[in-house]
Amino acid sequence: MRHLGLTIAAAGMAAALAGCGKSPTNTQAGPSQASSSAQPATSGGTQSAEPTAEQKKQAVAELPAPYNTGDLDNGEAKFAVCKSCHTLGAGGADMTGPNLHGVFGRKVAGKPGFTYSDALKAQTFTWDAAQMDRWLTDPKAMVTGTKMTFPGFKDPKDRIDVIAYLKAETSGQ
Repeated sequence: MRHLGLTIAAAGMAAALAGCGKSPTNTQAGPSQASSSAQPATSGGTQSAEPTAEQKKQAVAELPAPYNTGDLDNGEAKFAVCKSCHTLGAGGADMTGPNLHGVFGRKVAGKPGFTYSDALKAQTFTWDAAQMDRWLTDPKAMVTGTKMTFPGFKDPKDRIDVIAYLKAETSGQ
């Protein structure tokens, strides 16, 4: 019975890592690294405060329709697959993908210190809800040659919810 539990856990890990093109054999993040990415970011030895419910609500309200109607709980659940490659908090680590704090309003491939693909560096747009929607639909179709292997969210409602969640979690602080 214990072996079955380990097999199921290993299968779950493989499925989560497959979302960003990692396999359990080529991942560099160990258990302590993976769990630390979910912790609040630190700056100068103090923890960065997570946005309040009111701040999250305000951030989502700033989005154009239909993104301003996003379900944050579903967005968080769908974003779980993204956590194997991205962190969200201010000062969070870059992983396989860049930390996404402050992504809205930032020029594509514009996070200092992250090594982007040449294909992404050749783009000229700024991240907003519409661009994020196109990206989350199918990154490789949007930018041929991107290193991001995530196949995309096919359900438009899931994209709306993830975009609202990203706006709520990556704005402010």
